[in-house]
Amino acid sequence: MLANDLETARFNMIAQQIRPWEVIDERVLDALATVPREKFVDAEYRGLAFADIAVPVGDDQYMMKPVQEGRMLQALEVQPGDSVLEIGTGSGFMAACLARLGGKVTSYEIRAELSEAAAKRLADAGVRNVELVVGNGLQASLAPGSFDVIAVTGSLPVYLDSLEALLKPGGRMFVVTGSAPAMDAQLVTRNASGEVWRETLFETVLPALDEAPQADRFAF
Repeated sequence: MLANDLETARFNMIAQQIRPWEVIDERVLDALATVPREKFVDAEYRGLAFADIAVPVGDDQYMMKPVQEGRMLQALEVQPGDSVLEIGTGSGFMAACLARLGGKVTSYEIRAELSEAAAKRLADAGVRNVELVVGNGLQASLAPGSFDVIAVTGSLPVYLDSLEALLKPGGRMFVVTGSAPAMDAQLVTRNASGEVWRETLFETVLPALDEAPQADRFAF
């Protein structure tokens, strides 16, 4: 795809997909316009990098759709200097956007090959402030109250209260819970008193994280 075509596709992604989905935060829109999304997909999918689809990133995994990414970034309100936990590195694109917004990102990816590919893509795009960790972020030994922001990039069939404990006072977490065909995208916040609030933002569908706990199923 030629450079002019790339820029047209990028502009159209924001104007025709992301803005109409109520993403109006100019910092978020700038991040999505600036971070080179086409560098975070394999060459064979570069023509689809800005389409309203979940683009394959290898190992039978997929990027979030641009509209989902935009809503997640807007909800999280990442500020310069925020400590950010990302669970599910995938292509590395969301880590790049979180870093662009000023976050100091620690990103867990359970699939070593994806993490290695993401490291190369982040380096090629000149992204800093991202530490990649190979492992299951849902089971990582992390200190309570460590993060201002938690971005969970795959769905959780069962909501995990344990993630709430990782939020600092004033912290925000974006997570998609439930099962297809109707999952809930939620914003979870911890106030200065330590109380936790959950707000459903919209319905969506997102593949589950590897090794995410499953809902109990009863046979009759």
